[in-house]
Amino acid sequence: MAGSMRAVVIEEHGGPEVLRIVERPVPEPGPGEVRVRVRAVALNHLDLWLRKGVAGVRYPLPLVPGTDGAGIVDVLGPGVTGIEPGNACVLAPGVSCGRCEECSAGRDHLCRWYGILGETRDGTCADFIVVPAVNVLPKPESLSFEEAAAVPLPFLTAWHMLMERARLEPGETILLHAAGSAVSTAGIQIAELRGARILVTAGSDEKLARAREMGAEETINYRTQDFAKEVRRMTGKRGVDVILDHVGKDTWEGNIKSLAKGGRLVFCGNTSGTEALTPLPHVFFKSLSLLGSTMGSRSELFPIFRLMERGELYPVIDRVLPLGDIAQGHRVLEERLAFGRVVLTPW
Repeated sequence: MAGSMRAVVIEEHGGPEVLRIVERPVPEPGPGEVRVRVRAVALNHLDLWLRKGVAGVRYPLPLVPGTDGAGIVDVLGPGVTGIEPGNACVLAPGVSCGRCEECSAGRDHLCRWYGILGETRDGTCADFIVVPAVNVLPKPESLSFEEAAAVPLPFLTAWHMLMERARLEPGETILLHAAGSAVSTAGIQIAELRGARILVTAGSDEKLARAREMGAEETINYRTQDFAKEVRRMTGKRGVDVILDHVGKDTWEGNIKSLAKGGRLVFCGNTSGTEALTPLPHVFFKSLSLLGSTMGSRSELFPIFRLMERGELYPVIDRVLPLGDIAQGHRVLEERLAFGRVVLTPW
């Protein structure tokens, strides 16, 4: 296809004003690649970090942001089979080499060359995107394009954290921070499906009420309550078995004090800061496990989508905006105004 397309491009780090909408040539798929016409995009905090810049990290600017997306298969590159133009699809956000030992073992998220759409290569905030064919997954028929775009990164992250890293068991008690975030709204559902007792924190009573509607049994407003003290009270001083966290510095010490003996803290981010104090006696006396987690294997998306088809999991969407209003979407995430995903549709 000759011609141009519209795309959001970040050429330099800064505030929402650096999100520029430009005309770009429509990309052509190479061998093993597929071009997709984008129908919906979902924002992540990763988009904010890319836009603002992270100390010590060099992004390949200029770059089209956007990690999550869904659309229609447009053109196949040479050698691609099993996919047809016109297929409705959702994009797996992680890209790996496909050849190394980790990829061959189904642990593509541990590939030495692992990257993420919209971070290490052009992402979904454009009319078209070219991706490896293995990243093009069938869209569940029960989901709209907006709903499908809202699934991959947060559900993959939460699933891997709880099912693969923390090994959450039925009947265990779990604490999830920032209940209105995309990862935690996914985590609440997975924990409920697993049969866990669910405690959550959030910064507003409105978000806590919505978390209760989703299955949270106990709620804590971290702006007005000491969450570690509340956890001790709610669990009869025992503590929780698992904590899902992506806040980092502000919750770290309280997390460790909130875990029961043999408890597991699984964390995937540090939105409040990268340096945290660790009370070491709590860790070794209580035999705690501190588990880092990033993304997950592409294969883990398949059970997630099957559960979506059965209505046992569902994407939580806060609002849908035109892609041209991406700066507003960034402000909504940055000011913590959303409960669930901010989704963008073409212009």
